[in-house]
Amino acid sequence: MPRQLGELEDAVMTRVWQWNRPVTVREVLEDLQQERSIAYTTVMTVMDNLHQKGWVRREVDGRAYRYTAVSTRAAYSAALMNEAWSRSDNPAAALVAFFGMMSAEQREALRDAVRIVAPALSEAPAAESDDGSPADEAPPDSGR
Repeated sequence: MPRQLGELEDAVMTRVWQWNRPVTVREVLEDLQQERSIAYTTVMTVMDNLHQKGWVRREVDGRAYRYTAVSTRAAYSAALMNEAWSRSDNPAAALVAFFGMMSAEQREALRDAVRIVAPALSEAPAAESDDGSPADEAPPDSGR
């Protein structure tokens, strides 16, 4: 599970993800300087740290490196959500609470996502309960 990015790491990765191409420290620096005062060496250190952590790969280009994201922002967000959900002692309640926090736009995105994955879910083999019986069937003595 990826560790949540720090504020400056996130600012750098946001650019790498948005641009979706190999980028240099200088390019990221110039874009960051539009919203804050920051030194070249600071951006260089952050990008080196992101490389060491496996967030970006880099290739030598003359005397500099070009950095490329290893995965997408969507994959990063999904991993963070999965980690948070898996830590819950009541995953169903956590989901209900999460859905309650969603904006109308987020709920629509959720509906779209469910429409996309629903066909794959219906083709998946039936889950089994702890006793090995299919999860969607009641045990014979349940009276159902």
